[in-house]
Amino acid sequence: MRGKLMTDVLSIIAAAIGNLDSVDNTKAFVTTAVSQGLPAADIVERGIREGLEIVGQKYEAGEYFLSELLYAGSLVSDLLGILKPLMKNQQLETKGVIVLGTVRGDIHDIGKNIFKMLVDSAGFEVHDLGVDVEPASFVEEVRRSDPQVLGLSALLTTALAEMKSTLDTLGVSGVGSSVKVLLGGNAIQKAFAREIGADAAALDAVEGLEICRKWAQK
Repeated sequence: MRGKLMTDVLSIIAAAIGNLDSVDNTKAFVTTAVSQGLPAADIVERGIREGLEIVGQKYEAGEYFLSELLYAGSLVSDLLGILKPLMKNQQLETKGVIVLGTVRGDIHDIGKNIFKMLVDSAGFEVHDLGVDVEPASFVEEVRRSDPQVLGLSALLTTALAEMKSTLDTLGVSGVGSSVKVLLGGNAIQKAFAREIGADAAALDAVEGLEICRKWAQK
């Protein structure tokens, strides 16, 4: 019976996130799970992440839009705030490491931040360099953290040249062959990604997450 109760509350948490329930209600469900003795890692893996998958599916189906993704991100941040103090001694499975940033000459970060929220909640370790990032800074972080994915974001078409510059610098540095490069942002088209030698381009954050998941499984 206890195992069923635990499974039930995790399903309730996932459904609450997937249906964009109120912060107070969803926090109450998470608090109940904690009081029942569920490990924080299980709540994240089988409650929060599954809820975000529902959000992603509804976004892909056209039921949810940018505002819903932003709300889901804010909701999950609040829930993780409850769980983080309990997770210090609990090991969460890491799907891989992603280095992320908006390229030099562009200071937009909304799309980048949504993507970061999704991949972070999906189990990836994210190293976010912020905005207006120099090519050399990306190279330095790739060397330091040895990621599986380098995510480059740009909203401005004027910043597209900086994406190519970053890939060129990565290639010259000798670390380009060790990491897959994913492009994202409103200025990005898949043909452009192929043209400059990136491994893939994502037209939105949900597609970006799916690409990273596929790469992590290989």
